[in-house]
Amino acid sequence: MNQNNQSIINELLIEIKQLKVQLEESNLRIQWLEEQNRLLKDYRFGAKSEKIAEGQLNLFNDAEETSDETIEEPTYEEITYKRRKEKRTKEELIKDLPVVTVEHTIDKEDRLCPYGHGPLSVIGKEVTKELAIIPAQFYVIEHIRYKYACTPCSVEGNDEENQKTPIMTAPKPKRAIPGSMASSSLLAYIINQKFTQGLPLYRQEQEFSRQGINLSRQTLANWMIKSADVFKVLYDRMHEELIKKDVLMGDETTVQVLHEPGKAPTAKSYMWVYRTGKYEDPIVLYNYQPSRSGDHPETFLKGFKGFFQSDGYQGYNGLLDVIRVGCLAHARRRYTDALKALPKDSKKLRTKANEGLNFIQQLYKIESKIKDLSIEKRLEIRTKESLPILERFSTWLNECSLLALPKSKLGEAIEYTINQWDYLKNYTLDGRLDIDNNRTERAIKPFVVGRKAWLFSNTPKGANSSAILYSIVETAKENRLKPYDYMKYLLDQIPNLNDLSSIDQLLPWSDTIPKEIRL
Repeated sequence: MNQNNQSIINELLIEIKQLKVQLEESNLRIQWLEEQNRLLKDYRFGAKSEKIAEGQLNLFNDAEETSDETIEEPTYEEITYKRRKEKRTKEELIKDLPVVTVEHTIDKEDRLCPYGHGPLSVIGKEVTKELAIIPAQFYVIEHIRYKYACTPCSVEGNDEENQKTPIMTAPKPKRAIPGSMASSSLLAYIINQKFTQGLPLYRQEQEFSRQGINLSRQTLANWMIKSADVFKVLYDRMHEELIKKDVLMGDETTVQVLHEPGKAPTAKSYMWVYRTGKYEDPIVLYNYQPSRSGDHPETFLKGFKGFFQSDGYQGYNGLLDVIRVGCLAHARRRYTDALKALPKDSKKLRTKANEGLNFIQQLYKIESKIKDLSIEKRLEIRTKESLPILERFSTWLNECSLLALPKSKLGEAIEYTINQWDYLKNYTLDGRLDIDNNRTERAIKPFVVGRKAWLFSNTPKGANSSAILYSIVETAKENRLKPYDYMKYLLDQIPNLNDLSSIDQLLPWSDTIPKEIRL
């Protein structure tokens, strides 16, 4: 073989290698696009829940991997049945409601005996009950302050000592918004409609107009901002209590603010939410910030020392003196997506996506059994049962990381789990911790749902006010208070506090909160 032919062969071999690389890249690209196509179809037409079909994962849960004859039969399995919601009778439902009696009688001349014996006599009665409602009604509260003067002093000739006639005026409670026509009940109603029921101000404006009350949404918005100013002292007090706790959780979501200085109207701003854990006084605080910078949680949580649970966002990494705890629900979603991205015929096979999801499902099954047990017992069972599963899961992750395609949904799930592993396993350090951050996601959901109705905030001042009002509403709900009644109570009480140190009596978990405000 001459040198020229050898050169041609070498060039062809190089070209073949290049074509193989291109083919492999194209196949990976095709596989990625197919995954995306299946995920888009599932997102559009499939169920939104992450629930797995009963028994699907159990196909791969080999008995020898999980059985242990030395473990005693659990005594807490009956909890499934204890949690069943008992049906309330109609009488129990309406027993505490006021009753309006409507009597139905027959006129004397119409209740005559057909045999000519005169009018029929009452022998009994039949009682039926129905639940009724009085829609929101407007009325005017007219405050009349009587004035008093000393009659003898006002008589002419009794002013030898040039004394002025003493006059006294009956005091009137301070109002939430001085000089405004809005009562505490109206303010609480508007806040409740928007921040509890998700009814934006422009729709409230329309409803008021239909009742003959013309209140512009600008007026309603001003009232919301001024009400938030009243609540600010309570918000700050709850913030002081928040950072004293041992377990906190956090999350963030986007919000659009049209007139944020230095930003375009379409730019993203963020609403952060922080809350306490299951075993401490429930506090849920929203905090508006113009960006997603990690400086914001550092500033808001300055002084906090303990466990902090969140998703995998790196902005929380700057928190000092805290132990970060991850969210296994976020990891689970990635394996669920990997499962959805598989071709239809392969979803029931023993795939790596199924195997990864199975490990997480085993951990969740343990959590479902121990959620109502004591803190000490929860920690004990996690140490005994959850840690071995986590160890097997870690081994599986390291093995699969060498096989899974990095840009595939499975590869992304494995990479996320490995990168977050130190945080994900930390929930086993303390019985007060949750396996995931779903508690915080539930707290931020009312804001996310409400955002779909009102879409944006006009100014940073409005966004900050919304943060305070959402905080009051959500913390009230967490403490089993009626949001409307609680806010009306606050709007009556806070302006009339003689000493701000007594603000603790108005905290949602305070024993001094009136009984009728509690659920």
